[in-house]
Amino acid sequence: MSSTARSEALAFHADLPLPVEIRAIRTARRLRLRVDHARGLLRLTCPPRTSRRSALAWAAEQRAWVETQIAALPPGEPLEPGRTIPLEGAEILLAWDEAAPRAPHLAGATLLCGGPRDAFERRIARFLKQRALETLSRETVEIATFAGVTPRGVAVGDADTRWGSCSAGGRIRYSWRLILAPPAARRFVVAHEVAHLVHLNHGADFKRLEERLFDGDIAAARALLRRVGPRLKRVGRGG
Repeated sequence: MSSTARSEALAFHADLPLPVEIRAIRTARRLRLRVDHARGLLRLTCPPRTSRRSALAWAAEQRAWVETQIAALPPGEPLEPGRTIPLEGAEILLAWDEAAPRAPHLAGATLLCGGPRDAFERRIARFLKQRALETLSRETVEIATFAGVTPRGVAVGDADTRWGSCSAGGRIRYSWRLILAPPAARRFVVAHEVAHLVHLNHGADFKRLEERLFDGDIAAARALLRRVGPRLKRVGRGG
């Protein structure tokens, strides 16, 4: 495999329960394997010039570990009628009434969606992602204005390992799941990424700016996100 950090086509092995994404990384010194629950696959990184066959054979030897990781994962929380999910830190009930408007409507602690039942999950997911984009965009602009900078763009996605990221070009991307988190945890991530618009590192200047932008207890907000994060990542996934 080449030494560039790029993913190869998915590989399959009879002894592994999930497909494998093999990635050669120039700086890697050893083989590493992790379960990507969001994408339903195994991510295998390896040093350059490692053969695909030997990398896959090594991964197959880790089958017991892989199965343990999968078994230890709590069940998902699909977006089904009758379920309760967090939204900005509060528990809300997902309700379906075929005669109700198809666009989800939040009334108090109930998120109601009408129309055909088979479109319920899709409409609820779209509502949550749109709310996340609108809220995170607004808060990013507010905090960036205070910092005296302007982001090149704000987007949401569903990264498995990162709540947010900031590119060298000034584009910020968040996990849409932050809309499920308590506001303090969400705004901590926004302050963190906006601070990266000024400092693309985690040095002393970055930390001082992050604290000024958040204007709160960063340690508490970080701990809060760490505590609720595992559940947020289960919302919208199969049970």
